[in-house]
Amino acid sequence: MHGSIITLLKRYVQTQYDHSTWVKLVELSGLDKIEFDHKTVYPDEHVYALVGRAAEMTGIPAEELHEKFGEYLVPDLMYMYQKLVRPEWKTLDMIEHTEMTMHKQVRQEHSKNAPPVLEVTRINENELMIEYVSPRRMSGLAVGIVRGLANYYDEADRIDVMPTTSENGERVHIHVRRTA
Repeated sequence: MHGSIITLLKRYVQTQYDHSTWVKLVELSGLDKIEFDHKTVYPDEHVYALVGRAAEMTGIPAEELHEKFGEYLVPDLMYMYQKLVRPEWKTLDMIEHTEMTMHKQVRQEHSKNAPPVLEVTRINENELMIEYVSPRRMSGLAVGIVRGLANYYDEADRIDVMPTTSENGERVHIHVRRTA
C-alpha cells in the first residue's frame, strides 16, 4: 500500500477522533516502530492491521470504515491528480477514466504500486458498472471513493451506488447510476 494512503489514513483518524487515537491504533496494530511516510510502499498487512484494530476500537465494521475513509480521500486524490482531470468531467466520467488516467499514473510512479483494476463499462449516459478486481479485497474503499466523487461534484443526491456482489471478494461489481 502506498504511503500516501497510510498518511491520509492517519489524518483521517486524527480528524475524526484525535491524535492519541492514532497513536493507540498504531501501538495495538504492532506498528509503533514504523515511521510512515508518503513516498514509501508498505505491505498491505499494515493497512489490514490498522483497519482491523480500528474496527475493534470503534465497533464499526471494517467494510464501513473502508467506505468512510474512501469518501474522505476524494478531495486529496482530486488535488493530487488534478492535472489528469478534464474540467468537463463529472462523477461518472471520473469513474470511467480512472483506470487509464489516475491508476496508470500511480503504477508508473513506482513499480510496487498496485491500485485495484477497475473494469468500467458505460451502460448509458447515466449508468455504469464497475468491476473491482483486487486481491486486497477492499472494495468498500472503492464504494466510498465513488460516493466521495459524487459529493465532490455536487451530485451526491443524484448518484446511487450499489455493490451487486459480495463486498469482501476479489471481484466485486458496483453499479453506479445518476438519477434525474
